Amino acid sequence: MTLTKDKIVELIRAKTQFSSHEAKNLVETILESIKSKLENGEEVKISGFGKWVVREKRSRPGRNPHTGQRIEISARRVVTFHPSEKLRDAVNNAKLDDSKLVMAGSHEEDYNE
Repeated sequence: MTLTKDKIVELIRAKTQFSSHEAKNLVETILESIKSKLENGEEVKISGFGKWVVREKRSRPGRNPHTGQRIEISARRVVTFHPSEKLRDAVNNAKLDDSKLVMAGSHEEDYNE
């Protein structure tokens, strides 16, 4: 299941005395702060969770996979996420049952025959 902004708002509302409007404003403010820092090329670190880093990628040669024609891939900035050791350990130690183990690139319904 995907965690969406709406679901985060509902989780905050359910665990606090905030109204839906207040919870939504809180989530929007946090996400806008993170976005603003990343747009400025700054690192965003949340203790116990991880950090987002903006990296500069140089232009480089590439190929169009459909035609095989050489193309120039333009320089750009990318955001990468590095989980904290606590998050990495929590994810790796989480109990998984067989119903949640799905091969990468496959659809879960492929396994429900």
